[in-house]
Amino acid sequence: MEKRATIKDVAEAAGVGVATVSRVLSGGSASPRTRERVLAVAAQLDYRPSALGRNLRQRRTGGMGLLVPDLTDTFYGQLAEGVLACARSTGEPVVVGSTGDDPEQESELIGMLLEQSVDRLIAVPTGDAETWAPAVRAGMTVVFADRLPARPAEEEQQDAVDDLMRLDGLSPAARPRPPEAPSVLADDRAGIRTAVRYLRGLGHRRIAFLGGPGHDRRVAAFREAVGTPVDEELVVFATGSRDSAYAAASGLFQSRPDLTAVVAGGNVLGEAAVLAARELDLRVPRDVSLVMYDDVPWAELCSPPLTVIAQPGRDMGYRAAELVLRPGVRRPRTVLLPTELIIRGSCGPRR
Repeated sequence: MEKRATIKDVAEAAGVGVATVSRVLSGGSASPRTRERVLAVAAQLDYRPSALGRNLRQRRTGGMGLLVPDLTDTFYGQLAEGVLACARSTGEPVVVGSTGDDPEQESELIGMLLEQSVDRLIAVPTGDAETWAPAVRAGMTVVFADRLPARPAEEEQQDAVDDLMRLDGLSPAARPRPPEAPSVLADDRAGIRTAVRYLRGLGHRRIAFLGGPGHDRRVAAFREAVGTPVDEELVVFATGSRDSAYAAASGLFQSRPDLTAVVAGGNVLGEAAVLAARELDLRVPRDVSLVMYDDVPWAELCSPPLTVIAQPGRDMGYRAAELVLRPGVRRPRTVLLPTELIIRGSCGPRR
């Protein structure tokens, strides 16, 4: 039998990415020339992306997908455990993928899941709303966990223009809203605020923040907690890799020897801060106090044990699976789970 063409075959023949093919075939945005080329190649290869639509019309499930940035990250492992526990209770199969915090890789995985007729998806998103538009338009039930899709820079700039127009008494043009989806998030604002207040109570004033991909809400909460003016040199970002996290932490310690405390936005960044401090002969907490977002098993094994902002990873995954399996989910809603500051030995009074 002749092999049926796949979305990847169309992408390769058209010279575009899987995500672009997915967008074109689901009615998403693309240039006229790209749209014409993709449609022509799809017709030539007799590509028929009908499996997902047929399953949805007949109310049959194609299984559940789970996309996380890094399967080796302890927090995402806890989240995955929650998803799998809920799925097992209903007999639902789960396809797990790792995006590597790369929007292009995420787009390709979304396209492959659509191709495989997966009609329910839980994701810790990396890309922006446009990345997720094809899945939502195709009828896939999507629930975001831990974070929301990033806002495109163009959209943030347009928001600023709209604000100026309103100040001048003008009405900005209506803009189409991106597809929305339910989400299960930790209360980052409360967690970061509590940590900063705790450090302030110990006498710390030069507090730094180490951030990474998807930490927009945590960074905003940190800026709000420390108040104006914010010392921008103390807000440092890394990519998703451990090497980048270590470089960011090491660079921060060396460029600002006057800082007295650090809030690490995730466990990879917390690990990097511990290693960088050790390499630079900085004593925790005598020379620098450290608070880490995420409570992972190794945090208690450090010397001294790390003070952490704990978020319920397993519960987050379980609740997200409950949402995605709930029939008739229509209106977007957010489930906000509490965080807890667990005080251990990595923070001390400013000396």
